[in-house]
Amino acid sequence: MFPLSDRVHLALAVLFLALVCWLALLWLVFDHCHPLAVMTMPMSPTWTGGNALAVLVMWFVMMVAMMLPSAWPMVAMHKKMATQQGRLKESYLFASAYVLMWLFFSVAAVLLQWVFQLQKAINPASLTTSTTISVLLLLLAGLFQFSKLKAACLEKCRSPVGFFMTHWAAGPTGALKMGLRHGLFCLGCCWALMLLLFVGGVMNLFWVLVLTVAVIAEKILPWGLLMSKALGGVLLAAAAYLAISAYFSPTGSAMGSHAMGCMAGA
Repeated sequence: MFPLSDRVHLALAVLFLALVCWLALLWLVFDHCHPLAVMTMPMSPTWTGGNALAVLVMWFVMMVAMMLPSAWPMVAMHKKMATQQGRLKESYLFASAYVLMWLFFSVAAVLLQWVFQLQKAINPASLTTSTTISVLLLLLAGLFQFSKLKAACLEKCRSPVGFFMTHWAAGPTGALKMGLRHGLFCLGCCWALMLLLFVGGVMNLFWVLVLTVAVIAEKILPWGLLMSKALGGVLLAAAAYLAISAYFSPTGSAMGSHAMGCMAGA
């Protein structure tokens, strides 16, 4: 039997990591003129290696902050099953492999951000300046909420017992494989919602929090499946509203950026 301190250590580690990532995001927002923070907001598509690394770190920290809390029921179930086999420490490998999958997504998000910036469709604060792109992203995310792929991946994420009954693999290698597999299901469930960060803004903490709550709700709450469909309807309505507003007010102003504010105050 493991001591109580060992059983709760993983929970504290997950909580601590998520908290550190949220604090890092808060720092980026409130100290956005710091040289390191400015590196995450390159002003042109001619990025330096430091810019690329800083933007990648920003995206990865944000993904961990947003996605790790919703993965806790799965991590807790792995901990319970691994403890019964005397393999508690393998739960750290499971959680690490899950987080690694979101690093892969972060790389893709950085490349997409760079492409948007090449097309002058995004400002340095990662807010889309193109209404067309925002409408398309909202439509994509809204329609995806009703897709079979979304339903299948969400079902896997909502059922820790079912996931491990189907995919359990013993040993450290097994823990890594299961973590990556769960991360893949989670990515398949939430990738479209994460792209909405380009609509509301990576540096918009309220928007980041809204998306985090939406992910937690549909993955954990008893009415999560209904929440997922309702969210799809809201996103489609938002896309229609934005498109209609742009049609009748085609000369809307672009949103400002933290980086530009730093330059103005320099």
